[in-house]
Amino acid sequence: MKILVANLGSTSFKYRLYDMPGAEQCGRGAIDRIGDATSSCLVEVNGQTTTTESHVPDHAAAVAMCLTQLTEGDAPPLADASELGGIGFKAVFAGELSGVRGVDDALLAEMERLADVAPAHNPPYVRAMRQLREAFPSIPLVAALETGFHETIDPADRLYACPFDWQADHAVKRWGFHGASHRYIGTRTAELLGNPNAKVISCHLGGSSSVCAIEAGESRAASMGMTPQTGLPQSNRVGDFDPFALPIVMKATGKSLDEVLGELASGGGLLGISGLSNDLRDLEEAAENGHERAELAIRHFVGQVTHYVGGFLARLGGADAIVFTGGIGENSERIRREVCEKLGFAGFRFDAARNAGLRTEGAFHADGSHGQLWVVPTNEELVVARQTHELLSK
Repeated sequence: MKILVANLGSTSFKYRLYDMPGAEQCGRGAIDRIGDATSSCLVEVNGQTTTTESHVPDHAAAVAMCLTQLTEGDAPPLADASELGGIGFKAVFAGELSGVRGVDDALLAEMERLADVAPAHNPPYVRAMRQLREAFPSIPLVAALETGFHETIDPADRLYACPFDWQADHAVKRWGFHGASHRYIGTRTAELLGNPNAKVISCHLGGSSSVCAIEAGESRAASMGMTPQTGLPQSNRVGDFDPFALPIVMKATGKSLDEVLGELASGGGLLGISGLSNDLRDLEEAAENGHERAELAIRHFVGQVTHYVGGFLARLGGADAIVFTGGIGENSERIRREVCEKLGFAGFRFDAARNAGLRTEGAFHADGSHGQLWVVPTNEELVVARQTHELLSK
């Protein structure tokens, strides 16, 4: 069964085509700057990579371009679109309609109703799903919700100490996100350790960051809460924040609630602290050259990652491994080093030589470390392909 996995951002579309159940990747591609005058497009099929520039007005057009890329040329992986067994979406949030489910009117309506929880993700997913249902009515569409992995967290740990009826009436609780990534890290790390019951702390660090405590492949705690705005500071989103600061800022500036929330959602995080960039690579370079706020942003980020990892060590009663993934987790030697330096109290010891230059899957714990330290590149699309195939095979 050929499964196309669609990963949508606010202005991006990434896809991979898998032949299931063997999980052979038949093609992949990415389209960035959707909606701009010029969009960059990449496709890799049969080991050959092609990059082009074109105007891609919306996500539906991006998916149509993807299907064209996969059905044309020499020995295409698809004869035509009807050969697809289904399209799986790494969807983000639909409240209690979580887990893995077929795309129907009820799901789309709930994703629209709760779009304020994930404003950068729900609207483009809903638009693309609706347009694809109309354009390709015979192709099953499946949504693998990010929150599904965290349904195994103790209900007491998913609560906020707010009026209890807010949870039932307004979906106010700690949902957790990055479920596909954390699920992959939990599964892959258990394989690497040869221990299906492994206790793993997964640090998905990138433009959007979160930490998850995993035991025996199941989520036990997650840093993100009601929305992807919470938990760790993101590239330009605030992370944890005291809501009672909002009226103070509003009164002082004369700004509306929407304006202040907009600043926290797009001008906060690493960008907000540094005043320079939302990209950690830029901040590390600037910090090396003496930029004080860039250094401050990095130190704050390290402190918050350590805060959650330390708390989750207590939650799990220790960990067999701490794993770094995502753009920052896989590539920033400094972040890994400084987080691990703060975890010496728990017996974790890292090897500086192993950490230096590590960009692919590999361990960097020192001999005698109480637990293992790993870099594991995540594979969210593979998780969604497996979930989509499992649902459609039923």
